[in-house]
Amino acid sequence: MKTIQVFDPPMCCSTGICGPNIDPDLVNFAAALSQLANMGVKIERQNLGQQPMAFAKNAAVKALLEKEGTTVLPVIFIDGEVYMKGRYPNHDERPVFFRAALGIPEEAKS
Repeated sequence: MKTIQVFDPPMCCSTGICGPNIDPDLVNFAAALSQLANMGVKIERQNLGQQPMAFAKNAAVKALLEKEGTTVLPVIFIDGEVYMKGRYPNHDERPVFFRAALGIPEEAKS
């Protein structure tokens, strides 16, 4: 089973639909994670404001934060490898993200 780990910047919720500035990429990413979870992908999501120890305990995340600061967040891992950092996949990148999350090779696109 594939595993996606997301280390989010501090925010009040993971859906992105709270607060004055709604990020459509975050809203769509949250929906994509929900779909992937329903397809059997293990999703682990940490928020710096609510689970700071998870950031400190993950050597890769800790090193990225020390080197690049909090602008590196979010950091998205697929099976322990950094997939994306500093932003969420946008609309055009979502199909590639789904293939990577499901383990479908790039050549297998329809």
